[in-house]
Amino acid sequence: MGEAIFVGGGGEGHATAQELLLALANRHGLIAGATGTGKTVTLQILAEGLSAAGVPVFLSDIKGDVSGIAKAGDPGGRLHDAFSARAATIGLELDYHASPVCFWDLFGEQGHPVRTTVAEMGPLLLSRLLQLSEVQEGVLNIVFRVADDEGLALLDLGDLQALLLWCGQNARDLTLRYGNVTAASVGAIQRALLTLENQGAARLFGEPALALGDLMRVDAGGRGIVNILAADRLMNAPRLYATFLLWLLSELFESLPEVGNPEKPKLVFFFDEAHLLFDDAPRALIEKVEQVARLIRSKGVGVYFVTQNPADVPDSVLAQLGNRVQHALRAYTANDRAALDKAARTYRDNPRFDTAQVIMELGTGEAVTSFLDARGVPGVVERTLIRPPSGQLGPITAEERAAIIAASPMRGKYETPLNRESAQEILAARAAAAAVAADPGRDDGTAAAADGFTRARRFGGPASNGPASNGPASNGPASNGQASNGQGARAGKPARRRPERDGGLGDALASAVVKELRGTTGRRIVRGLFGTLFRSR
Repeated sequence: MGEAIFVGGGGEGHATAQELLLALANRHGLIAGATGTGKTVTLQILAEGLSAAGVPVFLSDIKGDVSGIAKAGDPGGRLHDAFSARAATIGLELDYHASPVCFWDLFGEQGHPVRTTVAEMGPLLLSRLLQLSEVQEGVLNIVFRVADDEGLALLDLGDLQALLLWCGQNARDLTLRYGNVTAASVGAIQRALLTLENQGAARLFGEPALALGDLMRVDAGGRGIVNILAADRLMNAPRLYATFLLWLLSELFESLPEVGNPEKPKLVFFFDEAHLLFDDAPRALIEKVEQVARLIRSKGVGVYFVTQNPADVPDSVLAQLGNRVQHALRAYTANDRAALDKAARTYRDNPRFDTAQVIMELGTGEAVTSFLDARGVPGVVERTLIRPPSGQLGPITAEERAAIIAASPMRGKYETPLNRESAQEILAARAAAAAVAADPGRDDGTAAAADGFTRARRFGGPASNGPASNGPASNGPASNGQASNGQGARAGKPARRRPERDGGLGDALASAVVKELRGTTGRRIVRGLFGTLFRSR
């Protein structure tokens, strides 16, 4: 295994060999340039080089092009002559080979499903995903705190919707203990969750949750696995895309131990379309990203942001990116020119050329580059011919993708969703028990429906992860069969309250459940960096 990854170089007016040192690859990096200038190829060759050096990679495939890394380039292909000429110019011996890959997909269509739990996502990232106001975010934090104190596992969206319903019904008591909870805020959060469900995001939440170790594997030959997230459909929900990748990055930060300065990274993470992470992001979120970028390198993880313009990345984050590849930028307006000049000023000047002028003149497959040297100092900016990829340039076929997925060691681990007992089932069981306690003579199994908890079940389709969710209390022994009898016939429809006596069944139930809440010691459900203080699955 080499100590550096050859990126490019050679030729008249160009630099000699430009290399990314493996020992400094966890110092993060930037790949920037206008559309069609070669960013995807640069991403591919870096992933190939890291994989060959035994470093696992995680990247998102926005257009499907990067999937070609799974197949060796074609010596008889139409680009072979151009690749051979480029290789000769830069002093490279052209070697076509495939890299080991594992395909992932939030929707489970073009790769293994990827899931996390609502609890692990945490209120801050979930608020960002739902586009909540500051007041609504405060209410969501209260809901998560109630889940902590009451020992209610928030696994999927059905759990969160059921707990929101309960909090809305008991807003007066919760306000006295945690702060103001209004029906309007609860309703706004519920509407945002429905919108999220309609986008297909419910598939992201549930179990089995992704094990981070499955992203950090090597094959039998010692090559790092290139984990490719299918993101062509995911880009239709850009906020979901950015939030998921940020969650994954924060989970890596939370979970991995300190390793100092390793000889090579434990994982390199490419964040494509990075501007989506920072668009309209609150200051608190940008500060968290800066913190992760600053500290995660000591955990052996390198983060590379891929975007059209360096100006898309805040200066506080940009300052952490030591390895840079800048493809062409065009200046059609005064604002474009200002952005180009700013990008040029982020490099160490090369006395042989004007950096801003060269950036405008670069052709496809050319870039200006600056990599950290052995002392950790950014190198002088150089004009570089990027090397040809070893894998296929362009996507593989659907049949080839399906064959790789079928042969993957991850096959079968995540495909079948689980729906163990969690907040939705526990609340339904408590509602049924409280109803029976309020009216012992009424034990026909319909008490839970009278309280209204089961209205959350009308949201239980995608969020409940499978057919096992047809009855709110059907998924665990805690239900004792009490809530399932009356609700199966109602098919998840909203319950109507019946005439009540002695102060009302609803009042009796609310009093019973709130009393239990106050008397419970509670345990903490863990979340990621942007959740609360503790973590566990």
